[in-house]
Amino acid sequence: MEAAVLVASPFVALVGYSVLLLLLHIGLQSVPATLELGSAWNAGPRDDEKKPSGALAGRARRAFANFRETYPAFIGLALSLAIVGDPSGWGLTGAWIWFACRLVYIPLYLAGIPYVRSLVWVGSVVGLCTMLSTVLF
Repeated sequence: MEAAVLVASPFVALVGYSVLLLLLHIGLQSVPATLELGSAWNAGPRDDEKKPSGALAGRARRAFANFRETYPAFIGLALSLAIVGDPSGWGLTGAWIWFACRLVYIPLYLAGIPYVRSLVWVGSVVGLCTMLSTVLF
């Protein structure tokens, strides 16, 4: 397969957007933690294992951990689809569903909204399963 085919794949752009989502998560979990514990803590080695105790900082940390649980699968599936192709378009649909759900999940988790947040998480898994079925079948 030629590199030009990969560059033209919409999955490559989605992987780039997913990195922006990763960076958003990093910022959202680091800002409240730094506000709570101070810039010296943030810049330091964090040997004391002190963790922020505020609700927002904790939610942001847990939302980021949740994102990291499905992110490797998304990357693997998106790159697989970029290589093998997606003639049906279902793989790309699944990728956008995963991305949209992961984006919507952030404010829902930060606001502490139950049930709807869980439903959105299920939507992201449906997106991954759609991608997976496209790769396998």
